[in-house]
Amino acid sequence: MIMEKKQQRKNGFSFEKIVPGLLLLTAIISVLTTLGIVFTLIFETVTFFTEIPLKEFLTDKKWYPFSKTEASFGILPLIMGTLKVTGIAALVAVPIGLASAIYLSEYASDKARRMIKPILEVLAGIPTIVYGFFALTFVTPVLQKIVPSLEIFNALSPGIVIGIMITPMIASLSEDAMSSVPNSIREGAFALGATKFETAIKVILPAALSGILASIVLALSRAIGETMIVSVAGGSTPNMDMDVTTSIQTMTAYIVQVSTGDAGYGTTIYYSIYAVGMTLFVFTLLMNLLAQFISLRFREEY
Repeated sequence: MIMEKKQQRKNGFSFEKIVPGLLLLTAIISVLTTLGIVFTLIFETVTFFTEIPLKEFLTDKKWYPFSKTEASFGILPLIMGTLKVTGIAALVAVPIGLASAIYLSEYASDKARRMIKPILEVLAGIPTIVYGFFALTFVTPVLQKIVPSLEIFNALSPGIVIGIMITPMIASLSEDAMSSVPNSIREGAFALGATKFETAIKVILPAALSGILASIVLALSRAIGETMIVSVAGGSTPNMDMDVTTSIQTMTAYIVQVSTGDAGYGTTIYYSIYAVGMTLFVFTLLMNLLAQFISLRFREEY
Protein backbone atom coordinates (compact mmCIF):
# COMPACT_ATOMS: atom_id res chain seq x y z
CA MET A 1 0.00 0.00 0.00
CA ILE A 2 2.80 2.41 0.89
CA MET A 3 4.61 1.58 -2.36
CA GLU A 4 1.44 2.21 -4.36
CA LYS A 5 0.97 5.60 -2.74
CA LYS A 6 4.59 6.52 -3.46
CA GLN A 7 4.13 5.45 -7.09
CA GLN A 8 0.96 7.53 -7.36
CA ARG A 9 2.76 10.53 -5.91
CA LYS A 10 5.64 9.99 -8.34
CA ASN A 11 3.27 9.77 -11.31
CA GLY A 12 1.32 12.78 -10.07
CA PHE A 13 4.54 14.75 -9.59
CA SER A 14 5.64 13.96 -13.15
CA PHE A 15 2.23 14.87 -14.51
CA GLU A 16 2.26 18.19 -12.65
CA LYS A 17 5.66 18.97 -14.17
CA ILE A 18 4.59 18.09 -17.72
CA VAL A 19 1.28 19.99 -17.83
CA PRO A 20 2.73 23.53 -17.37
CA GLY A 21 5.19 22.82 -20.16
CA LEU A 22 2.41 21.67 -22.49
CA LEU A 23 0.33 24.72 -21.67
CA LEU A 24 3.31 27.00 -22.27
CA LEU A 25 3.95 25.27 -25.61
CA THR A 26 0.37 25.84 -26.78
CA ALA A 27 0.59 29.49 -25.73
CA ILE A 28 3.86 29.92 -27.65
CA ILE A 29 2.34 28.29 -30.74
CA SER A 30 -0.61 30.69 -30.59
CA VAL A 31 1.67 33.71 -30.28
CA LEU A 32 3.99 32.53 -33.08
CA THR A 33 1.02 31.85 -35.36
CA THR A 34 -0.32 35.36 -34.77
CA LEU A 35 3.10 36.89 -35.38
CA GLY A 36 3.51 34.83 -38.55
CA ILE A 37 0.20 36.10 -39.93
CA VAL A 38 1.02 39.72 -39.04
CA PHE A 39 4.53 39.60 -40.51
CA THR A 40 3.24 37.95 -43.69
CA LEU A 41 0.70 40.75 -44.09
CA ILE A 42 3.36 43.39 -43.45
CA PHE A 43 5.98 41.97 -45.85
CA GLU A 44 3.53 41.44 -48.71
CA THR A 45 1.90 44.83 -48.11
CA VAL A 46 5.29 46.53 -48.28
CA THR A 47 5.87 44.79 -51.62
CA PHE A 48 2.57 46.19 -52.89
CA PHE A 49 3.47 49.74 -51.82
CA THR A 50 6.75 49.55 -53.73
CA GLU A 51 4.58 49.49 -56.86
CA ILE A 52 1.59 51.59 -55.79
CA PRO A 53 2.08 54.81 -53.77
CA LEU A 54 0.53 54.80 -50.31
CA LYS A 55 -1.09 58.18 -50.97
CA GLU A 56 -2.91 56.83 -54.03
CA PHE A 57 -4.05 53.79 -52.09
CA LEU A 58 -5.53 55.87 -49.27
CA THR A 59 -6.97 58.84 -51.19
CA ASP A 60 -7.93 57.67 -54.70
CA LYS A 61 -11.70 57.21 -55.10
CA LYS A 62 -11.48 54.58 -57.85
CA TRP A 63 -10.78 50.88 -57.46
CA TYR A 64 -10.22 49.29 -60.87
CA PRO A 65 -7.34 46.83 -60.37
CA PHE A 66 -8.30 44.70 -63.39
CA SER A 67 -8.39 47.58 -65.88
CA LYS A 68 -6.10 46.88 -68.84
CA THR A 69 -5.79 50.55 -69.78
CA GLU A 70 -5.31 52.38 -66.49
CA ALA A 71 -5.51 50.36 -63.27
CA SER A 72 -6.54 52.24 -60.14
CA PHE A 73 -5.95 51.11 -56.55
CA GLY A 74 -7.92 53.47 -54.31
CA ILE A 75 -9.18 51.62 -51.22
CA LEU A 76 -11.96 54.13 -50.39
CA PRO A 77 -14.72 52.44 -52.48
CA LEU A 78 -14.06 49.13 -50.74
CA ILE A 79 -14.12 50.82 -47.34
CA MET A 80 -17.38 52.56 -48.26
CA GLY A 81 -18.97 49.25 -49.27
CA THR A 82 -17.83 47.66 -46.02
CA LEU A 83 -19.18 50.52 -43.92
CA LYS A 84 -22.54 50.51 -45.72
CA VAL A 85 -23.09 46.85 -44.99
CA THR A 86 -21.88 47.23 -41.41
CA GLY A 87 -24.14 50.23 -40.82
CA ILE A 88 -27.21 48.35 -42.05
CA ALA A 89 -26.26 45.36 -39.91
CA ALA A 90 -25.98 47.63 -36.87
CA LEU A 91 -29.43 49.11 -37.48
CA VAL A 92 -30.84 45.57 -37.50
CA ALA A 93 -28.80 43.87 -34.79
CA VAL A 94 -28.51 46.50 -32.06
CA PRO A 95 -32.26 47.08 -31.39
CA ILE A 96 -33.18 43.40 -31.74
CA GLY A 97 -30.18 42.23 -29.72
CA LEU A 98 -30.76 44.68 -26.87
CA ALA A 99 -34.50 43.96 -26.80
CA SER A 100 -33.76 40.25 -26.62
CA ALA A 101 -31.22 40.79 -23.85
CA ILE A 102 -33.66 42.89 -21.81
CA TYR A 103 -36.36 40.25 -22.14
CA LEU A 104 -34.05 37.37 -21.23
CA SER A 105 -32.53 39.22 -18.30
CA GLU A 106 -35.53 41.01 -16.80
CA TYR A 107 -38.72 39.34 -17.98
CA ALA A 108 -38.14 35.72 -18.98
CA SER A 109 -38.53 32.90 -16.49
CA ASP A 110 -35.64 30.53 -15.91
CA LYS A 111 -37.34 27.90 -18.06
CA ALA A 112 -37.94 30.33 -20.91
CA ARG A 113 -34.37 31.63 -20.67
CA ARG A 114 -32.89 28.14 -20.83
CA MET A 115 -34.99 27.43 -23.93
CA ILE A 116 -34.72 30.73 -25.84
CA LYS A 117 -31.03 31.54 -25.34
CA PRO A 118 -29.69 28.34 -26.95
CA ILE A 119 -32.07 28.85 -29.88
CA LEU A 120 -30.73 32.37 -30.35
CA GLU A 121 -27.14 31.13 -30.20
CA VAL A 122 -27.86 28.52 -32.87
CA LEU A 123 -28.04 31.42 -35.36
CA ALA A 124 -24.35 32.09 -34.71
CA GLY A 125 -23.49 28.51 -35.68
CA ILE A 126 -25.09 28.56 -39.12
CA PRO A 127 -22.41 28.60 -41.88
CA THR A 128 -22.09 32.04 -43.43
CA ILE A 129 -22.34 30.63 -46.96
CA VAL A 130 -25.86 29.51 -46.03
CA TYR A 131 -26.63 33.03 -44.88
CA GLY A 132 -25.27 34.32 -48.18
CA PHE A 133 -27.57 32.23 -50.33
CA PHE A 134 -30.46 33.00 -47.95
CA ALA A 135 -29.83 36.69 -48.60
CA LEU A 136 -29.59 36.19 -52.36
CA THR A 137 -32.47 33.78 -52.97
CA PHE A 138 -34.99 34.81 -50.28
CA VAL A 139 -34.31 38.20 -48.71
CA THR A 140 -33.52 40.03 -51.96
CA PRO A 141 -36.69 38.86 -53.82
CA VAL A 142 -38.80 39.86 -50.80
CA LEU A 143 -37.16 43.28 -50.64
CA GLN A 144 -37.61 43.77 -54.40
CA LYS A 145 -41.38 43.65 -53.86
CA ILE A 146 -41.01 46.54 -51.42
CA VAL A 147 -38.23 48.40 -53.29
CA PRO A 148 -38.70 47.71 -57.03
CA SER A 149 -35.44 49.49 -57.92
CA LEU A 150 -33.41 47.08 -55.78
CA GLU A 151 -30.83 45.24 -57.85
CA ILE A 152 -30.22 41.51 -57.48
CA PHE A 153 -26.82 42.35 -55.94
CA ASN A 154 -27.05 45.14 -53.39
CA ALA A 155 -25.93 46.35 -49.96
CA LEU A 156 -29.32 46.20 -48.25
CA SER A 157 -29.91 42.44 -48.36
CA PRO A 158 -26.50 41.28 -47.06
CA GLY A 159 -26.56 44.07 -44.47
CA ILE A 160 -29.87 42.83 -43.06
CA VAL A 161 -28.72 39.20 -43.04
CA ILE A 162 -25.41 40.07 -41.37
CA GLY A 163 -27.46 41.94 -38.77
CA ILE A 164 -29.45 38.77 -38.16
CA MET A 165 -26.22 36.79 -37.89
CA ILE A 166 -24.61 39.05 -35.26
CA THR A 167 -27.79 39.55 -33.23
CA PRO A 168 -27.08 36.49 -31.01
CA MET A 169 -23.67 37.90 -30.11
CA ILE A 170 -25.16 41.18 -28.90
CA ALA A 171 -28.10 39.46 -27.19
CA SER A 172 -26.01 36.83 -25.39
CA LEU A 173 -23.18 39.09 -24.21
CA SER A 174 -25.55 41.90 -23.23
CA GLU A 175 -27.76 39.48 -21.32
CA ASP A 176 -24.72 38.19 -19.45
CA ALA A 177 -23.75 41.77 -18.56
CA MET A 178 -27.26 42.63 -17.38
CA SER A 179 -27.62 39.41 -15.39
CA SER A 180 -24.40 40.21 -13.54
CA VAL A 181 -25.99 43.36 -12.06
CA PRO A 182 -26.85 42.53 -8.41
CA ASN A 183 -30.52 42.00 -7.55
CA SER A 184 -30.16 44.52 -4.71
CA ILE A 185 -30.02 47.29 -7.31
CA ARG A 186 -33.27 46.06 -8.86
CA GLU A 187 -34.91 45.80 -5.47
CA GLY A 188 -33.80 49.33 -4.63
CA ALA A 189 -35.38 50.64 -7.83
CA PHE A 190 -38.61 48.77 -7.13
CA ALA A 191 -38.66 50.17 -3.58
CA LEU A 192 -38.50 53.70 -5.00
CA GLY A 193 -41.58 52.99 -7.11
CA ALA A 194 -39.99 52.22 -10.47
CA THR A 195 -41.74 49.80 -12.80
CA LYS A 196 -39.95 46.78 -14.22
CA PHE A 197 -39.51 48.52 -17.58
CA GLU A 198 -38.18 51.70 -15.94
CA THR A 199 -35.80 49.60 -13.86
CA ALA A 200 -34.53 47.80 -16.95
CA ILE A 201 -34.04 50.95 -19.04
CA LYS A 202 -32.95 53.50 -16.46
CA VAL A 203 -31.12 51.34 -13.93
CA ILE A 204 -29.96 47.99 -15.33
CA LEU A 205 -28.89 49.21 -18.78
CA PRO A 206 -26.64 52.00 -17.39
CA ALA A 207 -25.24 49.60 -14.79
CA ALA A 208 -24.33 47.05 -17.50
CA LEU A 209 -23.26 49.69 -20.05
CA SER A 210 -19.65 48.55 -20.37
CA GLY A 211 -20.59 44.97 -21.26
CA ILE A 212 -23.35 46.08 -23.62
CA LEU A 213 -21.17 48.54 -25.53
CA ALA A 214 -18.35 46.01 -25.73
CA SER A 215 -20.74 43.40 -27.15
CA ILE A 216 -21.94 45.85 -29.81
CA VAL A 217 -18.41 46.80 -30.83
CA LEU A 218 -17.32 43.16 -31.03
CA ALA A 219 -20.40 42.29 -33.08
CA LEU A 220 -19.73 45.15 -35.52
CA SER A 221 -16.12 43.99 -35.77
CA ARG A 222 -17.50 40.59 -36.78
CA ALA A 223 -19.70 42.31 -39.36
CA ILE A 224 -16.76 44.21 -40.85
CA GLY A 225 -14.85 40.98 -41.36
CA GLU A 226 -17.77 39.00 -42.80
CA THR A 227 -16.86 37.41 -46.14
CA MET A 228 -19.24 34.91 -47.70
CA ILE A 229 -22.52 36.81 -47.25
CA VAL A 230 -21.25 39.92 -49.02
CA SER A 231 -19.43 37.85 -51.64
CA VAL A 232 -22.61 35.97 -52.57
CA ALA A 233 -25.26 38.69 -52.20
CA GLY A 234 -23.37 42.00 -52.35
CA GLY A 235 -21.83 41.90 -55.81
CA SER A 236 -18.44 43.07 -57.04
CA THR A 237 -18.90 46.71 -58.00
CA PRO A 238 -16.84 49.08 -55.82
CA ASN A 239 -18.36 52.56 -55.68
CA MET A 240 -18.35 55.60 -53.42
CA ASP A 241 -22.06 56.48 -53.35
CA MET A 242 -24.43 55.96 -50.43
CA ASP A 243 -27.02 54.03 -52.45
CA VAL A 244 -27.81 50.71 -50.74
CA THR A 245 -29.90 49.37 -53.63
CA THR A 246 -27.01 48.89 -56.06
CA SER A 247 -24.16 46.40 -56.27
CA ILE A 248 -21.20 46.97 -53.96
CA GLN A 249 -17.90 45.36 -53.10
CA THR A 250 -16.41 45.08 -49.64
CA MET A 251 -12.81 44.50 -48.65
CA THR A 252 -13.43 40.85 -47.85
CA ALA A 253 -15.37 40.28 -51.08
CA TYR A 254 -12.44 41.63 -53.11
CA ILE A 255 -10.03 39.29 -51.34
CA VAL A 256 -12.30 36.37 -52.23
CA GLN A 257 -12.51 37.51 -55.85
CA VAL A 258 -8.73 37.63 -56.28
CA SER A 259 -8.13 34.47 -54.27
CA THR A 260 -10.33 32.42 -56.61
CA GLY A 261 -7.80 32.85 -59.40
CA ASP A 262 -8.53 36.19 -61.06
CA ALA A 263 -4.90 37.27 -60.67
CA GLY A 264 -1.57 35.54 -61.13
CA TYR A 265 0.94 35.05 -58.37
CA GLY A 266 3.41 37.90 -58.01
CA THR A 267 1.34 40.48 -59.88
CA THR A 268 0.32 43.84 -58.46
CA ILE A 269 -3.26 42.62 -58.14
CA TYR A 270 -2.06 39.60 -56.19
CA TYR A 271 -0.18 41.78 -53.71
CA SER A 272 -3.16 44.12 -53.46
CA ILE A 273 -5.10 41.51 -51.47
CA TYR A 274 -2.48 41.78 -48.73
CA ALA A 275 -2.81 45.57 -48.68
CA VAL A 276 -6.59 45.22 -48.42
CA GLY A 277 -6.12 42.51 -45.79
CA MET A 278 -3.85 44.78 -43.77
CA THR A 279 -6.47 47.55 -43.94
CA LEU A 280 -9.10 45.10 -42.72
CA PHE A 281 -6.75 43.94 -39.97
CA VAL A 282 -6.27 47.52 -38.79
CA PHE A 283 -10.06 48.05 -38.76
CA THR A 284 -10.76 44.95 -36.67
CA LEU A 285 -7.79 45.63 -34.37
CA LEU A 286 -9.07 49.14 -33.65
CA MET A 287 -12.57 47.78 -33.01
CA ASN A 288 -11.23 45.21 -30.55
CA LEU A 289 -9.11 47.84 -28.78
CA LEU A 290 -12.18 50.07 -28.60
CA ALA A 291 -14.18 47.24 -27.05
CA GLN A 292 -11.49 46.71 -24.41
CA PHE A 293 -11.29 50.44 -23.69
CA ILE A 294 -15.07 50.69 -23.29
CA SER A 295 -15.13 47.63 -21.06
CA LEU A 296 -12.48 49.13 -18.76
CA ARG A 297 -13.67 52.73 -18.94
CA PHE A 298 -17.31 52.13 -18.07
CA ARG A 299 -16.97 49.04 -15.89
CA GLU A 300 -19.02 49.05 -12.72
CA GLU A 301 -17.74 47.05 -9.75
CA TYR A 302 -20.20 45.69 -7.22
